Amino acid sequence: MPGGRLFVSAGEKKVMTVSLGIIEGFYGPLWSWEERQQLVKTLAPHGYAFYLYAPKADAWLRRRWQEPFPEAQARAMADFARFCRRQGVSFGVGLSPYEIFNNFDQAAQAQLARKLKALEKLGLDELAILFDDMRSDIPNLAQVQADIMHWVRDHTDIPRLSVCPSYYSDDPVLDRVFGERPADYLETLGQALDPSIHVFWTGEEVCSREISPGHLKRVGKLLGRKPILWDNYPVNDGDRMSGHLHLRGFTGRPAGNAAWLAGHAINPALQPTLTTLPALTLAESYRLGPDYQYGQAFLHAAREVLGSELANQLRRDLLVLQDAGLGRLSDERKQALLHTYDAFDHPAASEIMRWLAGDYLVTDEMVQTQ
Repeated sequence: MPGGRLFVSAGEKKVMTVSLGIIEGFYGPLWSWEERQQLVKTLAPHGYAFYLYAPKADAWLRRRWQEPFPEAQARAMADFARFCRRQGVSFGVGLSPYEIFNNFDQAAQAQLARKLKALEKLGLDELAILFDDMRSDIPNLAQVQADIMHWVRDHTDIPRLSVCPSYYSDDPVLDRVFGERPADYLETLGQALDPSIHVFWTGEEVCSREISPGHLKRVGKLLGRKPILWDNYPVNDGDRMSGHLHLRGFTGRPAGNAAWLAGHAINPALQPTLTTLPALTLAESYRLGPDYQYGQAFLHAAREVLGSELANQLRRDLLVLQDAGLGRLSDERKQALLHTYDAFDHPAASEIMRWLAGDYLVTDEMVQTQ
């Protein structure tokens, strides 16, 4: 992965490095390109060194991946790639060739070759092939997916390749939803896959509460390489999570994880400005190591992004916005919050008001069709 900021954990003799990044990989409404630019501007000075564009709602990367990009979108993606480079951030795209591993025949190969040519024109630094959230009953799934990645490697000049496995976590929910994983799936994939291709992993759970060096060490041994952590915090898509704002600082990600990672990318929340608050705390966590305090880190980030007055207001409302959520707010409480945040002329306040109005709710139908 591209080099990130050098983080030295307090109290550690060994200097540890980790490359931080954003994977825009959520279900739900799309951001604007201006919102993406502002996110990069905020995070790049704090060590965020790569951006992977892979929103589930972009049909031309997922359900309709065989079709060419609309001309306006292709221009916008190429412009954003150039913008990222000016900020010192590499830009990549996550392509989800929907269930292509079930029949990677000549027709599928021709379609994928056309898509690769279109992606190359955007000037990408990285291409990720994402096999997540798709169903397959192929017993040799890992080998087939490795073969597809090698085919991609041989048919593109995009310099860096990465892959998200179908089973990207130990979490048994993946087996319940997408079918039982083949025996030794992860180990087979790691052995078959070219060592230069990076592999994403979310941890012991899809949305892991804690990610430890011991776990990452075990997964890295199975894969034969250090994984890139696809961290599903502060993402808040889905029917349940979209009713909550994920604002607090990162916990359960010790700085010692850096020794076992090829990179650490966060899947952002639906709210681009508010996402920067926990994102900045992650950088502080790696920088401070055992001296990190997630509550203090939240305050530092909030005051930097929002200013003192709005930061203090948000801190007072954390229990309501993050823990209680929309489902437990009375109409009277919603109106009071709307009145409070309407007084602030700031994009973060606007995002809170949109959330209160239900603009960010993600339904099960959206998840199933995006």
